[in-house]
Amino acid sequence: MSPSPPRLFALYGRGGSLAFWTRTLVQARAEVETGKLKTIDDLPGPTLSKTLFWLFVQGYADKSHLLQGAQKNLYGPIWRSKFGPFDIVNVASPELIAQVIHQEGRYPVRAELPHWKEYRDLRGQAYGLHVDKGEEWYRIRSALNPKMLKLQEVSAYAPIIHQVVEDLLQRIEFLRARSPDGISVSDVTAELYKFGFEGISSILFETRLGCLQEDIPKDTERFIAAVNDMLTLSEIVVIFPRWTRRILPFWKRFVQAWDDLYDTAQKLIDSRLAEIQSQMERGEPTQGLYLTYLLSCDKITRSEIYISVTELLLGGVDTTSNTLSWALYHLARDPRAQDRLYSEVNAVCGDGRKPGMDDLQAMPYLKAVIKETLRLYPVVPGNGRFVTENEVMVDNYWFPKKTQFHLCHYVVSRDHAQFARAADFVPERWLRPAHKVTPGFFQHHPYSFIPFGVGVRGCVGKRVAEMEMYFALCRLMQRYEVRPGGDDRAPVQAKTRTLLIPAQPIHLRFLHRA
Repeated sequence: MSPSPPRLFALYGRGGSLAFWTRTLVQARAEVETGKLKTIDDLPGPTLSKTLFWLFVQGYADKSHLLQGAQKNLYGPIWRSKFGPFDIVNVASPELIAQVIHQEGRYPVRAELPHWKEYRDLRGQAYGLHVDKGEEWYRIRSALNPKMLKLQEVSAYAPIIHQVVEDLLQRIEFLRARSPDGISVSDVTAELYKFGFEGISSILFETRLGCLQEDIPKDTERFIAAVNDMLTLSEIVVIFPRWTRRILPFWKRFVQAWDDLYDTAQKLIDSRLAEIQSQMERGEPTQGLYLTYLLSCDKITRSEIYISVTELLLGGVDTTSNTLSWALYHLARDPRAQDRLYSEVNAVCGDGRKPGMDDLQAMPYLKAVIKETLRLYPVVPGNGRFVTENEVMVDNYWFPKKTQFHLCHYVVSRDHAQFARAADFVPERWLRPAHKVTPGFFQHHPYSFIPFGVGVRGCVGKRVAEMEMYFALCRLMQRYEVRPGGDDRAPVQAKTRTLLIPAQPIHLRFLHRA
């Protein structure tokens, strides 16, 4: 008797010969025809009217991360949802996420972005990582990876990140001094957003933009506003059909946001290229970091550099800013966890010494705090896989090519079956001895926590984002004890704006350590 689809992965994992998979798919098609294997039409799921009721009456429009849990409770761990042009298969268990990932093919696609492609075509630009597919996507990704994902390469960015962290500390001092009580900072997320923007830009463009200055340069303000506008409008534009472009204002504003983004990035890159050429003409060695590497790389064109660097910026800012915001929010409300983190930082980097990459290896609790924050607040509450290469079998269902899957990371990472006290902030769960003290506390399915994605489609900026967060949190703990600020009676909730962000400003008090 042949194994059922769920058992295939237990038996064969990612492997299996081509002949095996061919036989399996032939068998699957036969079982579909005889009714033994189900299809997308057999999946449970909400009607359009039910979806609209949830979004606009029950208030899930900006809380799609919570909608994952509501729909999972109603329909089970796999269901179908339709809205506008989307026909999506949602999977909300680590086992089912693993099954999708294991069949994603050599050139996986997260989701089709027809409105991004439309803009690129309108302006005659290269497609880049989020629009290109297949071998072209893989070529670009292969050019971007080496200086981003290799730890020894990323360590070269440490000095510039420390400079940006120093600016953040000075900014906090300025805001404290200006506050009525001399210690409070209002809307910490906004300040950390500037930090994240300055940090990733200093690497990608090899120049400082002045995001943390009191008077931000006009071009930098325009750049920051364009990122916010594009991400907000991207969710809106994709819902409406193309014939509405001339009627509704969203498309025009979306194009303007992308124009501002692309134009600023192009100017910064061209300016750096002119500096390099000038150095070469003078016979001077060309020294630089990531952008210099890309400009000297023969695997990627200039137009691809323009769009790829812009897209890397989009993914790098919120990862750092939101994760640090949530980490400080919870540490301020958990003195025990904050004291433990400070003790570790002080033991490794006493007297306020700046941490190096080697020091991070001696600070497991620092890493645990960031991991736990990402578990509770994954940067992207749901990821996607648009399967273009294979027919796919998930659970007892068969799906054809061009099926869009939604991987519900938010609800999975808060699943009580995977994590004890799943709703609580417990960094200790990531310390290996924890499972010896509390049996079952650490063990969880590997696909229940993948905040940076997995495989060849994983986040290209993961190492840089981690370094920024580790250095910033370490040095903040060295200098300050963080406490709640403002009206702390109501907890800060999250909302979805493509990414998962705080729904209200986070106010904190920063007390100098003795």
